[in-house]
Amino acid sequence: MIIKNIENIKGFMPSHEGEALYKWANKFCHKGPVIEIGTYCGKSTIYLAHGAIEADEVVYTIDHHGGSEEHQLKEEYFDNEVYDQTNSIVNTFPLFLKNIKHYNLENIVPIVASSLIASKSWNTSAGLVFIDGGHSMESALSDYNSWAKHVIKGGALVIHDIYEDPEKGGQAPYEIYKKALRNGFMEHERVDTIVCLIKV
Repeated sequence: MIIKNIENIKGFMPSHEGEALYKWANKFCHKGPVIEIGTYCGKSTIYLAHGAIEADEVVYTIDHHGGSEEHQLKEEYFDNEVYDQTNSIVNTFPLFLKNIKHYNLENIVPIVASSLIASKSWNTSAGLVFIDGGHSMESALSDYNSWAKHVIKGGALVIHDIYEDPEKGGQAPYEIYKKALRNGFMEHERVDTIVCLIKV
């Protein structure tokens, strides 16, 4: 599916990987809602929501909207557009709301909290869990340990930014991908750095 002007949305999801995300959401949301860990400004959320809407399903987005480690002031991916000068903090939530409003998507439920805190009272199974939060080893493992268990049997776990070669990218997402393969998931499909695993 081609989503009009999606390339203008701030984010790190190339269109061919986003289209795979849309396809997987459309396929697996029939088993339950979609949970997205790591939202940023909503680019991936828009792909997920378009995929889920055809099945009248909901996308829960979980993000504290304070940016990951690499988004902070003076870090590699700092962006002044999402920096709140008044409070001296990164705050992606206003731009996220603006973006989903632009597409008139009403099947998105934003949860503004850390992944770990949100997981503590979560008791609903998911058709698809998409992990694209912090890329430190601690953050990635926390996201995996908190959310992979909520994927229903036959549902999907999707992980972004898989790089086998450490010269090309961080290793934390790759490590949780390997952990998933050892713990009840099998690979369904991969498109560049985004991979879809099925819970068996």
